[in-house]
Amino acid sequence: MSQGLSPQQLLAQQLQQLQTLEKLIITEKQVLQQHDPEALVTISQEKNQQLLAIESLDKHISLDQQFARDKAAGILDNELAEITDLLSQCQQQNLVNGQIIQQSQLAVERMKTSLLENHTKNTITYDSKGKKSGGLSSIGIKA
Repeated sequence: MSQGLSPQQLLAQQLQQLQTLEKLIITEKQVLQQHDPEALVTISQEKNQQLLAIESLDKHISLDQQFARDKAAGILDNELAEITDLLSQCQQQNLVNGQIIQQSQLAVERMKTSLLENHTKNTITYDSKGKKSGGLSSIGIKA
């Protein structure tokens, strides 16, 4: 953090960080929709770094005595309202991304179950007495 920044400059920096976060969240949504795991890893790392930077600046701002005085005097109300609105938008977009991830996980589970069922159907055999046997015989498990 740069020392000697005014509360307005600190809040402008925080607003810029949140705008960057918002862009990352939007990009993350696009990556999730494109099912690109490599890009998702990269964007997740960038998002985490941005969140750490936001947290660090937020701690710095909370310790700034001039900020506390200006906030109490109502001087920073407009800047704080803009930051709060943007933060709320980021949280909402992040929830949407979380829902996309949940839906993707459910789809993967359904596909896995379907593949296992098909594999089981294809491995059913009959013994010399005409009784069914099968299951995951390819890995040494018999039903």
